[in-house]
Amino acid sequence: MSAVFVWIETFKGKALNSSWEALGAGRTIADKLSVPLTALVFGENAGAIANEAAVHGADKAIVCEDATLNDFRLEPYAALLSKLVQDNAPKAVLAIGTTRGRELLAASAADTDSGLLTEVTSLEVQGDGAFKVMRPVYAGKILSDAVGSASGAQYVSLRGRAFKPNDEKAGAKADV
Repeated sequence: MSAVFVWIETFKGKALNSSWEALGAGRTIADKLSVPLTALVFGENAGAIANEAAVHGADKAIVCEDATLNDFRLEPYAALLSKLVQDNAPKAVLAIGTTRGRELLAASAADTDSGLLTEVTSLEVQGDGAFKVMRPVYAGKILSDAVGSASGAQYVSLRGRAFKPNDEKAGAKADV
């Protein structure tokens, strides 16, 4: 299954609003690559959050409501994300660059021997499928261009408020 995965960060059974920004960036990539946009929702109330992700643009959702995932702990989250990436071979895995998002993507990228682009403020897909991104460096004094790999899954940590969320589609449903 080729797709763009977006991790929906939650806290106490509710999605963080910044996750909808990640779905906005994910929609751009998924449309360019002609693949589905898949929300990854782990932990408490994951089924309801998956339905909310559909309203915010997700075509599909992968849900795990195991009690082990109710509170964020890196080891079980990274093991699950890495397994999903290995089994489904997505084109990209995105998350907003919160402390949890950066930690999760870095651990899973290392587990799957994949590239990771961090603090991304703009993103485009090149003709060969590689991602070209812009990100601030040196405390934002310089903007740097970087290009990811066209092969395998590309992990991308997005800077908060750099991407717009998708327009809400009331009543939208995702394949869960």
